[in-house]
Amino acid sequence: MAKLHNAISENKRNSVFIIGIFVIIIAALGYSLGILFGNSYVGLFLGFILVIIGVLISYYSGDSLILKMHKAKEVKKEDDPYLVNTVEGLSIAAGIPTPKIYIIEEDSPNAFATGRNPEHASITVTSGLRKVLNREELEGVIAHEMAHIKNYDIRYMLLVTMLAGIIVLVSDFILRNFLWGGARSHNRKEGSALFLIIILIGLLLAILSPVIGEIIKFAASRQREYLADATGAMLNRNPRGLANALKKIRDAKDKVVDDANKATAHLFIENPLRGLKGVNTLFSTHPDINERIKRLETM
Repeated sequence: MAKLHNAISENKRNSVFIIGIFVIIIAALGYSLGILFGNSYVGLFLGFILVIIGVLISYYSGDSLILKMHKAKEVKKEDDPYLVNTVEGLSIAAGIPTPKIYIIEEDSPNAFATGRNPEHASITVTSGLRKVLNREELEGVIAHEMAHIKNYDIRYMLLVTMLAGIIVLVSDFILRNFLWGGARSHNRKEGSALFLIIILIGLLLAILSPVIGEIIKFAASRQREYLADATGAMLNRNPRGLANALKKIRDAKDKVVDDANKATAHLFIENPLRGLKGVNTLFSTHPDINERIKRLETM
């Protein structure tokens, strides 16, 4: 229990830390934009405006944007009584308000939770997951996602997803303006040294976008998945249910959630891009699923 409380406190501190890093990066990007167009202070001001807008969007609308991105539809009790009853029962066990429930029409079995706090949270499952899991296994998955909500993983992962995405967009905008507009319109008479700095900034921004994608993955610590597995098993007192669910997710023929991307992959109970080859396999957003199963089976 003490470990769980420590994790909650750590996630709240990390949320503040993420916002701080976001402020610094956006300020730097705004300053760079100002250099490209002749007034660094205006760029810095625009950077801070983007910080405010980005944080507000992330905190109040980030979860709804993610749900829309994945074409999730809300589930009512008349649509799927057992699924709704399962979520309601486990939310009582977790001591948190009942989250909203959504489903994605997707053959690949998977699930995720999102929201800014337990009072504003949701759990989403794919139709493929709903079809292949039995009662015990479904309870295990829902308990795992409920654990993410209870320990505030959802806020941390939401901020990571939205803020990093905004940084990538701003970086791309500055780089494009440097390559096709801003650099050519810049007055080169100000000195070759300044123009060289601008070139270096452009190169840095070109490198920054893919790096941010990897930062998203590393920010979503693998230990959070282990902790959610353990906490979920405690909630429904049945680690075997989640272990068997993970086996079915692991062995599914369709391993790719079509609307998932690198920015949202870490939200899912298992990497929704694991069926793709290439860059998606270089870094894992999740701990090894076989190790997770092994830990659950030894509880």
